[in-house]
Amino acid sequence: MSRIIVDDSYCKGCGLCVTVCPRDVMELDQETLTSKGYHPARLTDQSRCTGCALCAQICPDVAITVFKDAKGEVKA
Repeated sequence: MSRIIVDDSYCKGCGLCVTVCPRDVMELDQETLTSKGYHPARLTDQSRCTGCALCAQICPDVAITVFKDAKGEVKA
């Protein structure tokens, strides 16, 4: 199981991470507004995330961090 953290202080809600996620487990959180007025991205189903890190790679604001262990398995 992967662990993804979106830093709301950097996320501007552009949605690029949502569009590249192959498992469709990222979305913009319509219930939350950041201090800058954006709807930040969030992981919707941690159990379905493969930890591919495409979301982190495409993020122009470096707001997404993906955690994995040394064997390539994701740490909880």
